Amino acid sequence: MTLSILDAAREVPRRTALVLEGTSYSYADLAERTRSAMAWLRTQGIEGDEQGRVALLGTLRLETIVFLYALMELGAPAVLVHPRLTPPERAALLEDSRPTLFIENKVDLPPVPVPVPVPVPVPVPDRTLAILYTSGTSGRSKGAILSRRAFLAAARASERNLGWYDEDRWLLCMPLAHVGGLSILVRALLARRCVVVHRGGFDPEAIAHVIERDRVTLASFVPTMLKKMLDRGWRCPSHLRAILLGGAAASESLLDASREAGLPVLTTYGLTEACSQVTTQRRGTAPSPAQGAGEALDGAEIRIEDGEILVRGPMLMSGYFPKDAHPDPFLPGGWFRTGDLGRLDAEGRLHVLARRTDLIVTGGENVYPREVESALERIDGIREACVFALPDDTWGALVAAALVASGTPLDDAALSSRIELSLAPHKRPRRIAWLPDLVRGAQDKLDRKQTAALAMPLLHALHPPRKE
Repeated sequence: MTLSILDAAREVPRRTALVLEGTSYSYADLAERTRSAMAWLRTQGIEGDEQGRVALLGTLRLETIVFLYALMELGAPAVLVHPRLTPPERAALLEDSRPTLFIENKVDLPPVPVPVPVPVPVPVPDRTLAILYTSGTSGRSKGAILSRRAFLAAARASERNLGWYDEDRWLLCMPLAHVGGLSILVRALLARRCVVVHRGGFDPEAIAHVIERDRVTLASFVPTMLKKMLDRGWRCPSHLRAILLGGAAASESLLDASREAGLPVLTTYGLTEACSQVTTQRRGTAPSPAQGAGEALDGAEIRIEDGEILVRGPMLMSGYFPKDAHPDPFLPGGWFRTGDLGRLDAEGRLHVLARRTDLIVTGGENVYPREVESALERIDGIREACVFALPDDTWGALVAAALVASGTPLDDAALSSRIELSLAPHKRPRRIAWLPDLVRGAQDKLDRKQTAALAMPLLHALHPPRKE
């Protein structure tokens, strides 16, 4: 099958392609709107060459999705702009990507289909489908150039693991400016299946209602989303056959709670530069720390070099935009350095330990924040934890933690005694601060840097100075 809404409309015109706020749209419906969008884009000088980049505000609106389909048909690259960027951040992205056109607000398209005046081009596989901005390993936002070929390779690798059922409907509740959100749209279009869109932020009760009402069978969550669902006592319906969990490391307590609730969770590891997933837990296995982030998907290769995760495969990006402004990001042989630290177990499953930039080196010992956070979150009375480094002249760094209580905060003596039972001395937080909530950014991911900044003036010593 092709990555074309027009082809899909010819093949399955009456099949439901999209459900948005309770309204269903068939493939024929979306094809009509796409033709109108294509005609409008051509009036703006967009003909489908690599230079005719179009920036789209990546909101979950019907118009945004239709324009994405139109750009796919024309073969023009889409630059997805996250709707939560501040004006300076947005300006910097637009200055870097230099789009021909920025569609920020609603465009009034003709109410009836407009004939496309010339034959629809057939975009070549290596043509750029989207440019998505990511901080990558440097912290500076960079535009990953993602080709049609890379998206197709990623979608087919996912399909070989998950499969497709006739009744499948995939929930889309994350911005299209995230590779996870855009990938859902691409996978469903390629398979001629349905996407169920939820707008308006992540509200657990609303999400549960949409999953039930619209018969969602597949969902993609980050750990914070799933935890919010479980905290509300959610029990998924039988028609929800898989929950892909990625975007950040999942704590042991969350995996345990998912297993106890009977949730069909499949842990994943991915990155923008690889069109989303690289590894995924195999179907039919229960979520647990032993599963890690699963095995490499078909076509993807993983290796560990000096503790860092390296990735290779046809789903990788073509480079960063513009290519002449960035060094070649690939090692000899086509390997890409992810900047993440991890290990492979005897079964070939990937276990992600930390971002290299998050690693804490204290007294020559490596401490992985996620490991410490998992231990802290297993202590009764701690709902969430964020672990970070505190510079120290003697030890290089001390382990510090921002904690959110699930009730009355524990006193220091009780907390210290419980930490000593679960963490080696060099892993124990030496400074702590209690916060009402952790700071979260896009997709509800933990913002470790901002949380640390908020906690810093509130830190106090928990343990005696290190002597070991």
